[in-house]
This record gives sequence, C-alpha cells and structure tokens, in this order.
Amino acid sequence: MISLMQIKTAILGGTLTLLAVTLPVARGADVTVGTALAHAGERASGYIQVPGGVDAPTNIPVIVINGAKPGPRLTLVAGAHGTEYASIIALEKLGQSVSPAELSGTIVIVPLINLASFAQKVPHLNPVDGKNMNRMYPGKADGTQTERALWAIGRQVVAPSDYLIDLHGGDLDENLRRYSYWPVTGNEKLDAKSRAMVMAFGLDHIIIQKSQGPATPGATPISRFAQDLGKPTIIAEAGHAGTTNAEDVDALVQGSENVMRHLKMLPGEVKPVEHPVWIGEITTVHSDQDGIFYPLVVPESYVQQGMRVGYTTDYFGNKLADIVTPVSGVVIFVCSVPSMKKGDTAAYIGEIASAP
Repeated sequence: MISLMQIKTAILGGTLTLLAVTLPVARGADVTVGTALAHAGERASGYIQVPGGVDAPTNIPVIVINGAKPGPRLTLVAGAHGTEYASIIALEKLGQSVSPAELSGTIVIVPLINLASFAQKVPHLNPVDGKNMNRMYPGKADGTQTERALWAIGRQVVAPSDYLIDLHGGDLDENLRRYSYWPVTGNEKLDAKSRAMVMAFGLDHIIIQKSQGPATPGATPISRFAQDLGKPTIIAEAGHAGTTNAEDVDALVQGSENVMRHLKMLPGEVKPVEHPVWIGEITTVHSDQDGIFYPLVVPESYVQQGMRVGYTTDYFGNKLADIVTPVSGVVIFVCSVPSMKKGDTAAYIGEIASAP
C-alpha cells in the first residue's frame, strides 16, 4: 500500500507519478453465514454445518448475496418441510437471479432446511428425529438434529437479519390456494412494517395471524421466533400436492422481489395489492373416521356452515361419513390424497375478516 508520506514526497518532488498511484477503495463489509463468505458485490454459497450429537449431523445449504451498495439484510427461508417443493425451487431460482451489482444490502437465502425430508420424500417432519422443523425454535445446542439445526439457524441466520420472509408451499398431502400471512404482534411499529411487506408481496388472500402472548414451547415457528427478536416477518405459501407449477414458483419469486423493491434493495417501484381478501380465524376440519377420503371442494371455494367438504369410505368403497364444516368461509386447504386417519386434517376454512 502507498503511504501518505510517499504521496507527499511525490507531490513535493514535482513528479507526475502520483497519477499512477492506486489508492485503496472503501468496500462494504464482508458477510459470512456458515461457510459462505461474500464480499461486497459478490454472491457466495456454502453450508451451515450442524455437528452430530445424539443423532446424525447435517449441512444446510445457504446462499449469500452481498450487494454492491449498502442497505438492509433480508433473510428468506424455505424447506422446513422438505416436500413443499414449490417454495424450495423458488428460492433456488431467486438465489441465481438477483444481481449483486443491483442489490442494496444483503440477501441471505436458506432454500432447504430439512434435507432428510427432501431426500426421503417424507412430508411435515424430519425423519431423523420425527420433529417438525418449523415448530421447535429456538432449538437446543445439544438436542436432536432438528433442535441443533434450528439453534444454528436462529443464531447464524435469523438474529443478524433485519427482515425475514418464510416461504412454504403445498406439501404432498396439501392442496391449497396461494396466500400469505400477516403476523400481528400488538407492537404497532413492527406490525406496520410487516403489513407493508405482505401488501408488497402481492398475494390477494392474506391471513391475519395472531402472534400475541408468550410463544408456545415446542410449537414456535421461525416467523414467531424472528418477531420476538423484533424482525418484521411475513409468511407466504404457493403450490399444491408437492408440485412445482411455474405459476406457483413464479408467484413466490416475484413476491419476494417485490418486497426487496419495497425495502429499496432492488431498483423499481412496487404496487401493493389493492383489494386483498383478509382472513381471520382458521378452523381445522378433521375426519372422524379411518378410511379413504373424497374431497367435494377445491381451494378458494366458499362454503356455508354445515356444508360437506368431503366424505370417507371404507376400503371396500362403502360410505362411512360426511365431513362437514362447522363454520362459513373460504377453503384455504383441502387434503389432496385419499389416505385418511381418524383425527387427520381434511380441510382448513378461513373466516372472512374486515380490513385491518
């Protein structure tokens, strides 16, 4: 490096060599997540390494896009349920498409948290320890694989973030319509920021998720964990029955980009969704029988209290029982497979709410 004394000497000596001096250029801060190290204006990939303990280790892939210009830090996660493929593919695409040169701030993308679920095609749970990888935050440093993984994600990914987007999609047994969640905490400043994010995301059905009161141990998702740390957070879902239809993947990619534009991380303006359908309480409709399930509704159907949403038969085709909704509202989700056990979820019904 050229010292100030050398520069001064060159000037006093009347030389022109100063024109050839290369002065150090200020750089943005490096960002490291797991083994991924990204300098300003660079993209890097690596792994969040979760050591073995009472069960096997795991390495969770992470992409860091460190913008050429300063700005906030946005984290996007998917694949807590490893067969919600549309959301996983959406973040893989997003990790390749965002240009570091155009980005202000940093994007941290964790596209697939639950690798064992993905590899073994097991819905909802981590087959290594039988736990839900979106219900166990903050995790434990010495727990099972799920708990150790979430402990690492909480500290290396969530805690350093300014904002969080949690993406999901229709699991193997879930047929759903696209919707997002606006978590309401009671903190007016936090709620205003997350409301602006969910409006910018652009999905026209928005579920008002109550996130007030203490978090429930063993039932705390990443969104609630992030909110409790003061991070504005939204959740979005698109996809059905494990499919990766382009319109579902694109809706999640474009929605995420819209939030980045809203946060001034990407150039361009974004128009918030103008007339969303706000959904309040969600009622789970269960089956009272083991057997084969036949749905009678599709996502976005409007139903009245007492209407049939499906029925079950025995394994010989004889009808066992109708499954009826106890409330009126819109069908958010309906079971997409014939397999049904007593107590299983047949459908979610969302009750229409007034605009908040």
